[in-house]
Amino acid sequence: MRERPARHGYGPVLTLIVSTYVLSLVPGGRWLPTVLLVVQAGTVWLALRVSRARRSVRLASVAVFALALVAAAFAWFAPGRPLTGLTFLAAGALYLVAPISIVRDIGVHRRVDRETMLGALAAYLLIGMAFGFAYACVAALQPGPLFGDAGDPALPQALFFSFVTLTTTGYGDLVPATNPAQSIAVLEALLGTLFLVTAVSKVVENWRPRGWRDTGAEPGDTGR
Repeated sequence: MRERPARHGYGPVLTLIVSTYVLSLVPGGRWLPTVLLVVQAGTVWLALRVSRARRSVRLASVAVFALALVAAAFAWFAPGRPLTGLTFLAAGALYLVAPISIVRDIGVHRRVDRETMLGALAAYLLIGMAFGFAYACVAALQPGPLFGDAGDPALPQALFFSFVTLTTTGYGDLVPATNPAQSIAVLEALLGTLFLVTAVSKVVENWRPRGWRDTGAEPGDTGR
């Protein structure tokens, strides 16, 4: 059997995700979406490499990133809501590609270790940020305000609402006024609940703290 190539862990991926989130909170002008896209592309590339994604998935992410750069370039020289919305749409698509590959990778781990936990956390954060960019996209493309009287969200507000929805916290201070944002919020809440249930069951099923014996071992079995 061929030995799998060495790889970095999910720690650097998680660091890049947090860096992207912090960068999203920085007030910026037309340059911000372009810089975010570059950082996102690096994050997704590393996540796909660590999770050993298929070649077709990597090529698809490169194609999405190229289209995103084109949209960002047009938005830079000819600013407008539609181009900004398309840029955020591409950003969200990039962040939806990586979690699928990460979950596929950690799903075959025989035991829950640090890499499994870091990978699950990275996938969860990627999903939350992907939906945040989706809300920013809808706010830029639809004619009316996304949150009704509260108006359209800045990117930090969109990310905040996304994680509140993903975790089903539901503070109620921001509420989508119309579709498609309402349907997206419902989908995100369902995915967040499903992800948590699946992740917790995976941990409970496969976590074996050091010193614990396998419950399936026979009494008096020394493990020989």
